[in-house]
Amino acid sequence: MEGGSRGAAPGGVSVSAVLPAGGSGERLGGATPKQFCAVQGRPLVSYAVRAMERISWISDVIVVVSPENIETMKTIIEKYGHKKVTVVEGGITRHRSIFNGLKVFAENEFSSNLLQKPEVVIIHDAVRPFVEEDIVSKVVMAAKEHGAAGAIRPLVSTVIASAADGCLDHSLERARYRASEMPQAFLFDIIYEAYQQCTDYDLDYGTECLHLALKYCKTNAKLVEGTADLWKVTYKRDLYAAESIIKDNLSQQVCVITNVKETLAQVGFLLPESLKSQIKVEAISISLSKNDSHLQNIISGQCYNFVCVNDKRCVIQEIQELVDMLEKSNIPLLYPVVLISVHLDVSENNSFSTGMEDLTTIKKFARETKKKNILVYGLLIQYK
Repeated sequence: MEGGSRGAAPGGVSVSAVLPAGGSGERLGGATPKQFCAVQGRPLVSYAVRAMERISWISDVIVVVSPENIETMKTIIEKYGHKKVTVVEGGITRHRSIFNGLKVFAENEFSSNLLQKPEVVIIHDAVRPFVEEDIVSKVVMAAKEHGAAGAIRPLVSTVIASAADGCLDHSLERARYRASEMPQAFLFDIIYEAYQQCTDYDLDYGTECLHLALKYCKTNAKLVEGTADLWKVTYKRDLYAAESIIKDNLSQQVCVITNVKETLAQVGFLLPESLKSQIKVEAISISLSKNDSHLQNIISGQCYNFVCVNDKRCVIQEIQELVDMLEKSNIPLLYPVVLISVHLDVSENNSFSTGMEDLTTIKKFARETKKKNILVYGLLIQYK
C-alpha cells in the first residue's frame, strides 16, 4: 500500500473488500461499460478502488470483472498505482461474480494465490465512487456485532405495483421502506455459507446480498443510515454528476503556507484575502521542516490544494517535506493533490537565469511526484 502502514480496523477485526465490476452498462448506453468510463480522465472503477484502498485497515481489495475486461483492469491497476488489488474473473450475473470474489479467500482450486480469509468482508459496487471511511467503518462494526449490515437511504419516490392489465394494483407506504445501498459488510463465514447454499435461481436473478444472509443463514442484517453520496452511477447523466462532484471536492479548499519572514507573511496574508471570496482558505506561517500539528489537521481534513510561498534559493527540500506528509496521509490515493511552489525573489542581485534554474529543478521534481498523484507547479516572482 502507498503511504503508510495498515491501521487497526473497527473492533480489531481483519477486513477485506469485494468490488463487483462485471456489468455491461446497458442502461448507460455506449460501447464502454460504465465502470470503465473516464471521469476527469480516470476510469470510474479506479475511484471506487481508491476509496477502499486508502482505508488503511482494509487488507485486500478484490475487483471482479468480466473475462474480456481482465486485461483492461490490470492496465488500470498499473497505470494508477493500485497496490492491494486482486483481479478476479466474474460470472454471468452479479451474484455469481461476488461469489467468485469470495472464493479467492476460501478455495485453493479457484485461485493460485489464496489470500488470507478476513473476519469481515465488505461488498461495494465499483460504480459507487464516493464512499467515505466513516460509513464503511459503521457497516463493518455493525456486521461484526450482527453478522451482516448494509447502508440504506430514504426512498425518493413511492413504489407501486401494476396489475396484469397495466393499471395500478397497489402502492407501498414510503415511510416504512428504505432503499438498499452499498457498502454492505458481513462476517465472512456467514456470507460465504449463504452463497454456497443458495440456488441457481438466486445466483441468476437475485440482487440483494443481505437477503441471502437472511434466507440461508438466518442472519438479520443491521441497517445503517447512509449519506447522500452513496448513489450509483447508472445513466449517462450520472457520469456528468460524478464529474461535477469530483471537481467540487478538488476545489473546496486551499492551504497557503508561508514561513515567518515579514515579507512572505505579507504575501501570505494578501493571497488568502484575494481568494477567500471564492474558496475556503487556510493560511498558516510555519517551517515545513517542523512537524506542525495545524498543517497535519488541514491535511487530515482532506485539503487537496496547497500554495507554498518561500524566498529560499533551493526549495525542493521543503517541498519534499510536504510531499512526504501528503503521502503518509493517503490523501493522494483518491484524488490528485495540487502543490504550487511560489518562489519570491526579493534579493537585490536576483537574476532571471538563476530563477529559471530553480524552476527547472522543480520541473524535474514534479515528474516524480506526478507518479504519486501529486501535481507540483513552480512560480517565480522577482522584484527589487
